Amino acid sequence: MSDPAVYHVARSREKNWEAAEELTAFTFPWTDAEPPATRFRAFWTDDCLHFRFVVDDPDLVLDESPDPSQAVLGSDRAELFFATDRELSGHYYGLEMDPRGGVYEYRARHYREIDDSWTMPGLVVEGRRREGGYEVVGEIPLDVLRDLDCLRNGRMVTGVYRAEFSHAAGGRVDEDWIAWVDPRTESPDFHVASSFGCFVFES
Repeated sequence: MSDPAVYHVARSREKNWEAAEELTAFTFPWTDAEPPATRFRAFWTDDCLHFRFVVDDPDLVLDESPDPSQAVLGSDRAELFFATDRELSGHYYGLEMDPRGGVYEYRARHYREIDDSWTMPGLVVEGRRREGGYEVVGEIPLDVLRDLDCLRNGRMVTGVYRAEFSHAAGGRVDEDWIAWVDPRTESPDFHVASSFGCFVFES
């Protein structure tokens, strides 16, 4: 397997977003178009991994289903996956987060054996709509990531994605998919090892 993309997670004692590296290298792997901007930042403190998506999206799709999971899965959203290894031979964990702060979270095994009764301990997520798009801000305790065997020796196998939906004629919703790492699959799929990069926690 080729070397993964690397994102450097800065340490910040003052919880300063500006000290965090900005990740903007997102693409439409399955659509021949320029994607709307996605800006991702993350830093770590003594206790938590903090992350933020700032998303350009003038056409927000927000599913109004009374089922919380369906409401997230039918909406524009930002996504983070964490895996125990590069080959997805163990568990991986998904967080799919919409502009309202709704979260669809699960534990999974390859291929798409998803247990959505699982929840990430200590997860905090807030969604904020903004002019021309939205933000998703969250935090996860570092001890949880260590206990899940995702964070080891300052490194973590991580996927960063976005579901980009748009309204279409006849009440339809067009679905596009944005990724940090191009999975190079024939059809849209983030649940493959090739879609993951690596987070390196800087001291």
